[in-house]
Order: sequence, then structure tokens, then C-alpha cells
Amino acid sequence: MSRIGRAPIPVPPGVQVRIDNRLVQVKGPKGELQREVHPAMSVEQQDGQLLVRRPSDERLHRALHGLTRTLIANMVTGVTQGFSKTLDITGVGYRATKQGEKVAFQLGYSHPVEFVPPAGVRFASVESFTPTTANEWLSSRLRLEGIDKELVGATAAKVRALRPVEPYKGKGIRYHGEFVRRKAGKTAGKGKGAK
Repeated sequence: MSRIGRAPIPVPPGVQVRIDNRLVQVKGPKGELQREVHPAMSVEQQDGQLLVRRPSDERLHRALHGLTRTLIANMVTGVTQGFSKTLDITGVGYRATKQGEKVAFQLGYSHPVEFVPPAGVRFASVESFTPTTANEWLSSRLRLEGIDKELVGATAAKVRALRPVEPYKGKGIRYHGEFVRRKAGKTAGKGKGAK
């Protein structure tokens, strides 16, 4: 992990970094993020780069070194490019419709499920598909966007938890590109003499 921690974090033009004791603030074209680093770690800004230093080679400090460097690098990436997660909704009658900031899901329950994203995350697009031979199961696809990688991932996990994919028909909400192992289900004939 220390090899990751030793790598400098380049600060692109248009990004302002402010280090106040343990608080690191990063401001860019897409917004502003701040994070308090562990007391053992120190962050310095030199020649347009951020450097994370650790006090010793202890196991905890080595782990925190790489973690702290990655978290700060994600902040820089977030305020410049942002992060996104794509979710696919599969199943007959399953769909999502955007209503302002919130999204209403039809997921086989007796009622529609409404989901309001937290501040800092938005539903960038909600597409609906008609069943065809190419994608007979894919009914909707939605994309979440935000500058905080942790918040975008947590929000996508909450949306996925509204109706996780079941293993027999594959209906439910999954991450785009996620593989779900399918189960065979019950067999029609059990053989001779079976009751």
C-alpha cells in the first residue's frame, strides 16, 4: 500500500487546495469537497502536487498512507470530472420514471417506490426501453452522478437494494455490467417412481 501512498497527487489547473491542520479542502469547477485526515498522516502541497507522508513504517501507518492518498486523489478527481454509477432495471413491468429530482420505481410491489437522492447526488438520466429480441429483459437504465465517490457509490447501493436481482429469472436492479449467477430452478420431471 505504501507505493500508492508515495505517489504524488497532481493538482490540475483550476483546482484550489487548502490544507488547514488536518482538514483538506479541494475546490474545482464542479464543486467543493473537504475531508479530515487521520492525525498520524500529514499532507503537503509542493510544486502543483499533493504529497501524503506517514510517520513510520508500522502496519497501521502503511495502510493509512495509501488510504489517505486515495481519498484525496478521489476528491481532486471528483471536483474536476465527477463520478457516475449506472444501474440497469430488468424484468417485465419493472421501470423507473424521473419526476423532478426524485425517481419513481415500479418494481413488482403493490405500490410505486419513490427515491429522493441525497444532496450532492443527482439522477443524470433515466432511460426506458421497449422489449426487443436484443434486450427483452432490460426495461430501464439510470445513471447517478456526483462529485463525492463515496456518496455516489452508497446511493447506488441503496437504489440497488430496493429490489436486488433474484437468481431464477434475473429480475431486479443491478449495476451495469454486473454478472448474476442464475439458478436452474425446479425440474418438471423427477424420474420414475418419484412422488
